[in-house]
Amino acid sequence: MSDVLLVLNAGSSSIKFALYEAHTEPTQECLICEGGIGSLGHRPHHKVVDRDGATLHDDYLPQGAGHDDAIAALFGWIEQRFPDRRIAAAGHRVVHGGDQFDAPARVDAGVIERLRSYIPLAPLHQPHSVAAIEALARLHPKLPQIACFDTAFHHRLPKLATWYALPRAITDEGVRRYGFHGISYAYIASRLPDVVGPELAEGRIIVAHLGGGASMCAMRARKSVATTMGFTALDGLVMGTRTGVLDPGVVLYLLQQKGMTPEAISDLLYRQSGLLGVSGISDDMRTLLASDDPRAADAIALFVYRIGREFGSLSAALGGLDAVVFTAGIGERSPEIRRRACAHAEWLGVALDEDANAAVSGAGRISRADSKVAVWVIPTDEDLMIARQVWGLLDGGREADL
Repeated sequence: MSDVLLVLNAGSSSIKFALYEAHTEPTQECLICEGGIGSLGHRPHHKVVDRDGATLHDDYLPQGAGHDDAIAALFGWIEQRFPDRRIAAAGHRVVHGGDQFDAPARVDAGVIERLRSYIPLAPLHQPHSVAAIEALARLHPKLPQIACFDTAFHHRLPKLATWYALPRAITDEGVRRYGFHGISYAYIASRLPDVVGPELAEGRIIVAHLGGGASMCAMRARKSVATTMGFTALDGLVMGTRTGVLDPGVVLYLLQQKGMTPEAISDLLYRQSGLLGVSGISDDMRTLLASDDPRAADAIALFVYRIGREFGSLSAALGGLDAVVFTAGIGERSPEIRRRACAHAEWLGVALDEDANAAVSGAGRISRADSKVAVWVIPTDEDLMIARQVWGLLDGGREADL
């Protein structure tokens, strides 16, 4: 019987997963299958594909099935489909690790308690990660579970880059900049030497993780120097339904003058704003790009404008710029957004190759040969990065002592 590693990413109404061989440090070739169970609480749809995209399973769970039911169904399917394989460990994407977790952590009761304390800092994501961990612990209490944190990559940011100008007593309580999307940035950092070359990989690079959640990270020698998200995943760029950077005075105005409750403001900032709020149409960039509604054009323009502003800010933090990397759903798949974003960085020395930008598939350079700043697209793979972190923590996934 061979060992495998299970990667879980739990959301409010879905659980995504991937299964990897564990006989060696996982690579993309070690992926066995991936998929998810969506529409939890309604009529959950369970679909699984293999590494080549061929469908292995496509069915529905009973009406109203929730997270516990989905995890039980997923484990049942894996055990039935792969009877000669044993799940050695499960790795979870956890958005917030606070100021305590700077690396993946083996889950125990103390870790769960700490993760719960961070729920107010990441209300869109953290509750569901914790719920998935607890559900799996009930079903398989002896299975090692590893929490992998989106904040960990930024844990060693320069101290000044983490401060707000607040009284020190509040800062000492943990009110500081943390940064997010760290699992994605860690994966990109691991790919840089092979894709852009070992010399450039150690230079000054801005990575733009552009998706429903969006952020940018300034890296020097593949380490985080500055990033656009802060105390929570609300800060920085315009996102699908999140505001990005916002004058705190707006929150005070909504509280004091508009009479909104904290709960209503939280819902506004996390779920009703961003591309959806500005356009009034959709939080999906593809829908907005296809629309001739001027409100859609405004939302796109604001999204790109904020990227352009952050190019300047992050370049200043780096003391210059050698390369830009686009990644995540929009960054990887939208030549138009890449084109517009690069136009905002021409003053930094970016010269886009229009043909390469339109044609790139997978990892590739999209800047001209004479561009002072190299521009690349590198697809991210957070599931693979989690699998690698789990494998490394558990001594190759073998867990001889457990």
